[in-house]
Amino acid sequence: MAKAFFRLQKFLRRTQFLLFFLTAAYLMAGSLLLLQRTRLVIQQGSRGTPANQALPAPDEMTRVGIIDPRTLQSPRPGPRLLVGMDALQEPALDQRHSPHWLMSRNSELRQLRRRWFHRFSSDQEPLQTAGLKAMKHTTEHKGTYMGCFTHDLRERTLKGAVFYDLRKMTVAHCQEACAERAYSYAGLAYGAECFCGNTLPAAASKPEECNSECKGEKGSVCGGVNRLSVYRVEELRAGARRRRNVIYRGCFRAPENLTDTFPASLIQPNLTVEMCSEFCSKKEFPLAVIRGQECYCGYPTGRFSLREGADGLRCSGARNASGTAEGKYCLVYQTPVQDTRCTDRKFLTTKSKVFVALSSFPGAGNTWARHLIEHATGYYTGSYYFDGALYNKGFKGEKDHWRSRRTICVKTHESGKTEIEMFDSAILLIRNPYKSLMAEFNRKYAGHLGYATDRNWKSKEWPDFVNSYASWWASHVLEWLKYGKRLLVVHYEDLKQSLIPKLKEMVEFLNVTVTEDRLLCVENNRDGNFKRSGAKQKNFEPFTQEMKDLINRYILTVDEALRGRNFSGLPREYVPR
Repeated sequence: MAKAFFRLQKFLRRTQFLLFFLTAAYLMAGSLLLLQRTRLVIQQGSRGTPANQALPAPDEMTRVGIIDPRTLQSPRPGPRLLVGMDALQEPALDQRHSPHWLMSRNSELRQLRRRWFHRFSSDQEPLQTAGLKAMKHTTEHKGTYMGCFTHDLRERTLKGAVFYDLRKMTVAHCQEACAERAYSYAGLAYGAECFCGNTLPAAASKPEECNSECKGEKGSVCGGVNRLSVYRVEELRAGARRRRNVIYRGCFRAPENLTDTFPASLIQPNLTVEMCSEFCSKKEFPLAVIRGQECYCGYPTGRFSLREGADGLRCSGARNASGTAEGKYCLVYQTPVQDTRCTDRKFLTTKSKVFVALSSFPGAGNTWARHLIEHATGYYTGSYYFDGALYNKGFKGEKDHWRSRRTICVKTHESGKTEIEMFDSAILLIRNPYKSLMAEFNRKYAGHLGYATDRNWKSKEWPDFVNSYASWWASHVLEWLKYGKRLLVVHYEDLKQSLIPKLKEMVEFLNVTVTEDRLLCVENNRDGNFKRSGAKQKNFEPFTQEMKDLINRYILTVDEALRGRNFSGLPREYVPR
């Protein structure tokens, strides 16, 4: 019996060892296989292009009108990419630029383009500013710390400008932003939100309740949950900044009763623009209205909408406010103060029953349209992608899942049948392809608010970019026209020229009711923080005649398709230049 038990024990030990050995051998074999495959991919990627997979010649690319966007980053694509490109068949001459051909090409290249777009849309900063990420914030706080105060979003004391920087907010950054807009106090909350105003909050809180660290400055406190860290803004060089930020809006007919129209007023001998602007800024009004020696402060309203300006001669060209024509007209200036009647935003309290897309080709003004929609409706917009730069600037819907239905609409640049049919309805935003291509090229090389350099425009990447993206502009519209269930077509140029009427159409399409004053507030804040700044490219023509011929054919195709669906055709300025 003992002998049999010994044999069984010996067998089990051998089996244990055998299982261990086989497991180790299996893992080693898998690791070796993985290393071998990795090495093979690296070797393939580093080799030159095989002869039977050579890239099309430049003239062939121009004829086909397409090239994979990833080749813009690497002049020597790998074999896998080239196989995908070789699969594209040259269409017959009479079929090129037709709706069917454009949509079939779009289907073949959608995956390649989507990878390229996701790569660049995830960039949170322009390449020129990437080096700033590692910089340590050493700016000292210039203002005087006033204490920790209660922060109620519904009844804010600091009712002035509101700024978000969910990645790089610092005390100094908030103070600088408020100082440039002529505010006296800067308050920080949640570690990333900045509020400005001229009145100190009344309800003080315990100092330890302001315990949120600034997102961009370790060791510094930026308020807390429903708590504000408030600073008095230093007045250094404030006068020069205030004057620089005062914008002349024009000459307008004065309302019949100025006192009823405007809530604050001042009568001052030898009144100047600076005096009136400073007075209205202190009162936290975005408009300074001057008639002779009278200064009035207020908002654009139904009584005084600023839609119909008068001939500047009727104000006698009196920028120094010495007088206007018999008191019937007045000079209007935009103060540095932000109109806050439309800045409050939130997520939908209940899930939306209608899933709405805000669809456009990249560079067509989708971000600007989202800014307008959010401020008009008071609800956040979502995104099919996640753009950290937009999230950091206050588009909180960026981080919400695009299918959550907690946002009023969802941004998308997709144009496949499956992607389109997921939505119940869509606002289709269309922009002049010449302007769209330039805007997207600027975004690619300089972010949402910058401009590409002359070197970028003169490089080989610009013609490659046009050849690739011109057909995408057309196929995007054609596929949404074909597969979209319920569409509202909005032309970027019409929205820019007739903001209130077009925005009303968009809001009604979204089934939201808004007040006239809120729409006027949106108009007063129409640019938001998304107007390009910096060194704009010089006046030059980036499009060659060959590029124009290609784009113009796409314009005519899209125009015909729109009219075929009983939509108005493209604006005249799209037509061949």
